[in-house]
Amino acid sequence: MILPISIFLITLLFIIIQPKNIQIGTSAIIGAIFALIFGVVSFNDVLEVSNIVWDATLAFIGIIILSMVLDKIGFFEWAALTMAHFSKGSGVKMFIYSILLGSFVSALFANDGAALILTPILLAKMRVLNLNIKTIIAFLLAGGFISDSASLPFVFSNLTNIVTANYFNIGFIEYFSNMIIPFIVSVFVSIIFLYLILRKDIPKRVDISLLKEPKSVIKNIKLFYFSWFFLLLLLLAYFVSDSYSLPISIFALGGAIIFLIIASLSKSVDAKSIIKDAPWQIVWFSIGLYIVVYGLKNAGLTDELTILMQYLSTKSDYIAVVSTGFISAILSAFMNNMPTIMIMDIALEDIGNEAMIYANIIGCNLGPKMTPFGSLATLLWLYVLSQKGVKISFLEYSKFGLLITPPVLLIVLLSLI
Repeated sequence: MILPISIFLITLLFIIIQPKNIQIGTSAIIGAIFALIFGVVSFNDVLEVSNIVWDATLAFIGIIILSMVLDKIGFFEWAALTMAHFSKGSGVKMFIYSILLGSFVSALFANDGAALILTPILLAKMRVLNLNIKTIIAFLLAGGFISDSASLPFVFSNLTNIVTANYFNIGFIEYFSNMIIPFIVSVFVSIIFLYLILRKDIPKRVDISLLKEPKSVIKNIKLFYFSWFFLLLLLLAYFVSDSYSLPISIFALGGAIIFLIIASLSKSVDAKSIIKDAPWQIVWFSIGLYIVVYGLKNAGLTDELTILMQYLSTKSDYIAVVSTGFISAILSAFMNNMPTIMIMDIALEDIGNEAMIYANIIGCNLGPKMTPFGSLATLLWLYVLSQKGVKISFLEYSKFGLLITPPVLLIVLLSLI
């Protein structure tokens, strides 16, 4: 009993603090190797875990590669500048439009794409606008929050979505039809609460004449226009894939590779550097961490959680959904959302309550915003900001996260019922 818990906690600690720059995938695989050596998991467990996570992991990498290519051709910078010009110099409009842009990027390019690609662009533009540090932090906190709270509508919008959809064999259309309303509610409610909490730091007017014209940042205009057609085609392919029960990674990774080849042939991007910089550590992270979590299941440590989920499933929909969502959120905030989604999926496996499955996803997507270590996206986001001279302390981030997350989470969970 003590051994699987120890392996899990040490692995998680190494993933979060990354001592001596040991990457997240390396830490997870080392943890998995120890779990295998000490008999916490079997070789058959490793094969089963690999079968569960391979599609989710490759799909996620595909989405990030596609985002990286679009970033290289100026797609996201164009979007940020267009958003700024649409505001016509109104600080409030720019604040709202930046949140809407973040929700669009998060939904289509995953939460990590929104947090890691869009954040540096927005930061650079805000510095050009000569905004003070309080205003910059307000915009960044809003962008960081919406990157996760808006990562709900599609299976590929968050790694937690993909893992759960694969675990419970939820199709693309089925998932979308159940989560489109919570997504809309989440974006709308997030805007309201973000404005109420951060309004004192939002300027009334912004001098947008300091910014470039959106078209001037596009590296290849033909490829830019083609990218819109390609994205629409790719989105339609996801829906069509449901009819043939095809893995989502075929389209996510396959589409990314096709677009990368096209962009490379147009001399707009360096394919080798894109492939080299792709987050391959996510592959080892997903497989390794899931193996470690599987060790907790084998030791019977998820049984109590299963009993709790079974008990909640006998109560009203309101109690079952809200309780599941908040349990997932709290666990995610203090234990990281990836092990949480894995543990909760195992606990919900035999419950047969669809709403609780979606509540788990919502909790694991929004809950991490309560602490800096709730998700890898947040840790990487804070690291990127610190590298660019913006320091957000643990206390400052947690104070903001604990203030905004619970009410937004509650309202979004209620929209499931």
